[in-house]
Amino acid sequence: MDIEKADSKNCELLIEAFYEHVFTDSYDRIKKCLDFLSEDEVWYSPNEHVNSIGNLILHLCGNAKQYILSGIGGNIDSRKRQAEFDAVKTTNKAGLKQQLDELKIAIAPVLSEIDAEKLKEVRRVQGYEKTVLAILIHVIEHFSYHTGQITFLVKFIKNIDTGYYAGVDLNITE
Repeated sequence: MDIEKADSKNCELLIEAFYEHVFTDSYDRIKKCLDFLSEDEVWYSPNEHVNSIGNLILHLCGNAKQYILSGIGGNIDSRKRQAEFDAVKTTNKAGLKQQLDELKIAIAPVLSEIDAEKLKEVRRVQGYEKTVLAILIHVIEHFSYHTGQITFLVKFIKNIDTGYYAGVDLNITE
């Protein structure tokens, strides 16, 4: 999309895609993954270079707050990024799910205020100048990336198929 040609319909489609990819696809998969695990497995890491699922969820929440609530919404950026990775068993599965739910509630009003003109605005996040459009794309891809890591870790830990597409024919082309 040529950002200068952004219109209200394109903006609506982008916000709908955000909701679908982050608040439906990623959230459903992350919560399903948590349901497969014990409380200890949520914080399991095979080595010092691999983040636990608990740390990844804290990181996703921190990143989305920083990019959307601060970067777009104008809230004070109080993120302590390293703390997201240093945390060990700081909350249980229910608490992690609650943090995701609270994030959705906090982000929704900011998303509802985005229009085609706002997509073009440039904001500073993590020291980078980004358009609001680029910020939204970043958060979508960031959630997808880490949801994939979470899925891999669950498959690795439990030796299971997560069943995301159980009963769905993915070969239908009509």
